[in-house]
Parts: sequence; structure tokens; C-alpha cells
Amino acid sequence: MTRSTNNVAAHHRKKKVLNQAKGYYGGRSKLLRTAKETVNRSLVYAYRDRKARKRDFRRLWIIRINAAARLFDLSYSLFMSGLKKAGVGLDRKNLADIAARDLDTFGKLAEVAKAK
Repeated sequence: MTRSTNNVAAHHRKKKVLNQAKGYYGGRSKLLRTAKETVNRSLVYAYRDRKARKRDFRRLWIIRINAAARLFDLSYSLFMSGLKKAGVGLDRKNLADIAARDLDTFGKLAEVAKAK
């Protein structure tokens, strides 16, 4: 029986790693072992930061809402609890957008929150 090798698959695996390492500096994009280490580390960072991005945006929205609420003599917690009691169903993302773009509408929401 003739000897068979797995060269095609092995080449494909190497090429896949080196393609993912394109743009890295020096041997990190050229040498298989260092490229593999760097690519694996970058995939770990990517997984972690997809989760962290959600936390970061929520923090940003809360900061924006708090800053706008304080213009109308309300703290963030009083503003949010007032809206909840009033039955306003806007989420933090939309509230932060309103706070940044349309302060008049946010002022009306603050009045609704104060009333409750």
C-alpha cells in the first residue's frame, strides 16, 4: 500500500492561522507558532470584550441620563424611579439618546418623573 499524507489539510490549517494573523508585527504574522499564540490570545480578547461592550454601553447611557437629569434637579435614581412609577417604558439606550439630542423632550420626561 502506498503511503498517504495529510498535506492538504495541514496546509489549510496553517494557512487559516496565518490569514487570521495578517497585519500583526514581524514573526507574529509569518511564523506559525507565534502566529498561533497571538491569534488564540486575540480570540480570547474578542470573546471577553463582546461581553464587556454591553457593560460599557450601559455605563455610558447611565452617565448621560444622570447628567441630563441633574440639569432638571433630579438624581438618576429619582428620575428612573419616577419614570417607572409613571409607566414610561423607555429603556436606557433611548433615554440617553433623547438626553443627548433633544433636551426639551427630556425636560418633559423629567417633569413626568418629578410628578410621581
